[in-house]
Amino acid sequence: MLMQGFVAAPGGAARESRNMPLLAIETTCDETAAAVVTRRREVLSSVVASQEKLHARWRGVVPEVASRAHVERIIPVIDEALLRASIGLGDIEAVAVAVRPGLVGSLLVGLAAGKGIAASLGVPVVGYDHVAAHLYACRLGPDAAIEYPCVGLVASGGHTSLFLAKSPLELDRLGGTIDDAAGEAFDKAASLLGLGYPGGPEIERAAVGGDPRAHRLPRPLASDRERLDMSFSGLKTALRYLVRPPGAVAEGPPPRGRELADLAASFQRAAVDTIMAKVELAVDRSGCRAVAVGGGVAANTLLRESLESLAGRRGLRLFIPPRSLCTDNAAMGAIAWERLERGDDDGLVLDVTPGTDRAASRRKP
Repeated sequence: MLMQGFVAAPGGAARESRNMPLLAIETTCDETAAAVVTRRREVLSSVVASQEKLHARWRGVVPEVASRAHVERIIPVIDEALLRASIGLGDIEAVAVAVRPGLVGSLLVGLAAGKGIAASLGVPVVGYDHVAAHLYACRLGPDAAIEYPCVGLVASGGHTSLFLAKSPLELDRLGGTIDDAAGEAFDKAASLLGLGYPGGPEIERAAVGGDPRAHRLPRPLASDRERLDMSFSGLKTALRYLVRPPGAVAEGPPPRGRELADLAASFQRAAVDTIMAKVELAVDRSGCRAVAVGGGVAANTLLRESLESLAGRRGLRLFIPPRSLCTDNAAMGAIAWERLERGDDDGLVLDVTPGTDRAASRRKP
C-alpha cells in the first residue's frame, strides 16, 4: 500500500549509484517534507507541506493532529519531490530519514515511509539528526559553505541550542534554553498581542516602525558569564504583564497601532539580545573564528543583522542559510551523504528517538 501513487522509474533506467541522488524525508514536527539531493549537495527538488492552518486555532502544534496530517500527506509530498526532480524511485541511491529529535508520532510516519521505500528498492536507509541538519543547511545555499570547527546556533520553535561543531556529524552541546525555545516564545508573544500563528513572522511584521526601547523587558541569563544557557519564559511573562497587568479584572482588547508596534519591537529586541549574548560568549569560550546558524528563528531579520554585526566586529566568518532553508525542510537531509559516503546503512532496525535536543550533551551521527 505504501508504494501506491509513487512515480515509477523512467524507462527502467539502469542503476549507476555514483550519479544517483538520495531521497530525504522530514516529519519531525508539523511539516511534511521530502527532497531529492545529489552527492554534490545539489538540491534537485524540495517540497514542504505546511500544517500551519491546522494548528492555528491552538496557536501551537498538537501532536496527534500533526501525526495524522503526516499520514495523509507523506505519499503526495514524496511523489511531488520525485516529479519536480524529474526522476522515479528507481533512480534513488539511498533514503535518508530524520529520526531525532521530534514528536514520536510524526517521526514514525516518516520512518515507515523511508523504510518501505528502501526495502522495496534494496537501497540503504540512514537516519539523520534534525538539529544537526539545520546547521548543515548552510552548505546548500547559493554561497554554500561551512567551516569547522565553528560555533553552531540552532534556534527554532522546538530547539534553541549552542554547539561546538567539530564536523557535520560531531556536535558537542555547549548550552541552550532551560525552558521555552525561542520560536515557541515568539508564538506565545504573538498570541498575547492578538497576532496570528506562527508567531515569528507575525512579531517581525508588527515590529516594523516600533521602538525597541519603548518597554524595558528582561534578557534572562544574558549577563551570566558562567554558563551558556538561555531562558525565554521570564521574557514572555514580562510581556504578558505589560499587556494585562496583574490584578486586571478582565482581559482588554489586544494592542493596536503604535502600541502594538512598540510592544512587538521591544519583545523582538529582547529575544534577539538574549540569543546574541550567548553566541558571543560561546565564541569567546571556544576560540572559534566561525559561526554557523540554522532553524526557523534564523529567518528573523533582526537576528540575521545582529549576527552579521557580530561577525564584522569580531572578524568572524558567518554561515547562514537562505530563509527558505531555515524553516523545517527535507533538503537539509543532505547531511545523510556524510554517513552514506563512509558506508553507513542503518537498515530496517532504524528507529526514532523522540524528545528535544536538551537531554543530549553530544549529537550522535
